[in-house]
Amino acid sequence: MPNEIDRIDRNILKHLQADGRSTNAELAGLVNVSPATCHRRTQRLFNEGYIKSVRAMVSPQKVDRAALVIVGVVLDRSTPESFAEFENAIRELNFVLDCHLVAGDFDYFLKIRVRDMSDFNKLHGERLIALPGVRQTRTFFVMKEVTDNAPLQF
Repeated sequence: MPNEIDRIDRNILKHLQADGRSTNAELAGLVNVSPATCHRRTQRLFNEGYIKSVRAMVSPQKVDRAALVIVGVVLDRSTPESFAEFENAIRELNFVLDCHLVAGDFDYFLKIRVRDMSDFNKLHGERLIALPGVRQTRTFFVMKEVTDNAPLQF
């Protein structure tokens, strides 16, 4: 089990969420520790799984993927096998950003970025409804992104 994190570790995590490109020296200054201490703590946070990865957030508009679509999926059976088969198939689809198993009226929610409605219509007709076990989908086109991928508060 990972060690508990203290105020300095939390501060490191907060600042890295805001800017993952900060140098170790910049980060050390922001959290008021020496660069050596900051490096050691940051490495421990990676090693213990507090930081999963560091990556760039690409602007969807700049790469022609401005339309955000949420799709609710209902499977025809609620068995571990049908869930596993669906999940294995979804992992192969590079246009699905997120897939979450949920409780309630749907089995899964998918987050998808596409060029436009026509692009989504093609994906839906050719790929989504052909996924194993899919009985029904309900599509929600996002009109406005109020907040997206906000920093985790802890």
